This record gives sequence, C-alpha cells and structure tokens, in this order.
Amino acid sequence: MKEETVETKGSKPLLKPLLVYGLLIVLVVGSAFMVVLQVFAYRHDFRDLNAYMREREDINAEWGRLLIEQQTFGATAQIGTRAVTQLRMYSPPPSQTVVISLPTETEQKK
Repeated sequence: MKEETVETKGSKPLLKPLLVYGLLIVLVVGSAFMVVLQVFAYRHDFRDLNAYMREREDINAEWGRLLIEQQTFGATAQIGTRAVTQLRMYSPPPSQTVVISLPTETEQKK
C-alpha cells in the first residue's frame, strides 16, 4: 500500500507545474496579442492625426488667400472713393468717350 500512495503523490506535483506553465504561456501570448493591437491602433490614430493636420494647414493657407482677396476688394473700393473725393475724378459722359476698334486678322492679311 505504501507503494501505491507514493505513485499517486508523484503524479499530482507534475500536474500542478504544467498547469501553471500553461497558464503563464496563455497570459504571455495574450499580452503579446494586446500589444500588437495597441500598436496597430496607435499607428491608425497617428495616420489620421497627420491627415487632419495636413487638412488644417491647407485650410489655413486658403483662409490667408481669402483674407488677401478680401483686402484687395476693399482697397479697390477705397481707391475709387479717394479718386472721386480727393482728385475729383469722374467717369466721362458718352459724348466724351471714344471707342477704338482693332483691325481683325482677315483685314491685317489683306
């Protein structure tokens, strides 16, 4: 009987380390998988961030061009107003207007 009890005691300690090692392997593989998922998510988010930053730069450049255009149109109105008030310029009436027509290509070849 002593021999039988010794054999059963020997099989239990072998099962426990295998279970612990198996659990550790599963945890390490799960941890590695989660790291891969986190790196993928980071790269995806970083790519989106770069796209948004490029879009923001494009929009800021367009906004600057629109501001310059707005200032140009505002300056045109100011120039017209100053020409009339300070220089006393005016548009000539039709009687003082002369229209010059350029010859067409067929007339030039003759």
